[in-house]
Amino acid sequence: MSEMISGGGHPGWVRGALEKRFELLPLDTLAPPERGAARDLGDIDILLLAQPRALSPQENVALDEWVRAGGHVLVFADPMLTAHSRFAIGDRRRPQDVALLSPILARWGLEMRFDPEQEGGERLITTDLAPLPVHLAGTLHPIDGYPTRTENCWIAYDRLFAQCAIGDGEATIVADAAVFEEAEGERRKMRADALEWLTASAFGDGTRR
Repeated sequence: MSEMISGGGHPGWVRGALEKRFELLPLDTLAPPERGAARDLGDIDILLLAQPRALSPQENVALDEWVRAGGHVLVFADPMLTAHSRFAIGDRRRPQDVALLSPILARWGLEMRFDPEQEGGERLITTDLAPLPVHLAGTLHPIDGYPTRTENCWIAYDRLFAQCAIGDGEATIVADAAVFEEAEGERRKMRADALEWLTASAFGDGTRR
């Protein structure tokens, strides 16, 4: 993100698509800020986490409290990231190859599973509005074992998508991140349409930060 802000990197199609509807404010941490920190979750209306690193215990608590107080978060948690990265393993700019969000998902009554025997290659999941491209996706399941719907959480689209009421807020989880991969032509348009549908589903319409 700092590379993009300084002009030293190409922002990519995803940032351009998001900036059409949202004011983007990067966060280095979700934990309560130390003295002099620029911003924290209290400055944010809505939150998007795309293949985040493992969260610290303090970050898990802060995120859970922020959502329960009325925050809306959209989480892309890919159990087997297939996108190529130009950054080496260990570089903070490199996305996690495997999402490590079990504590916060469990707190919200969910678990993510991965079937290593699934067929490889990109495929499309049919949704209400736009097809969603996925590649080696996970599946989301309520910990209490209910098949598709719990009192507060709706799981749909081949168990790729979950939308859960958490206190006064809401968490939307997608068990794949292929929608963010670089593409051209019709494949990029398909990704842009899917991303627009997912952000509208999680955050509603209108410009927010």
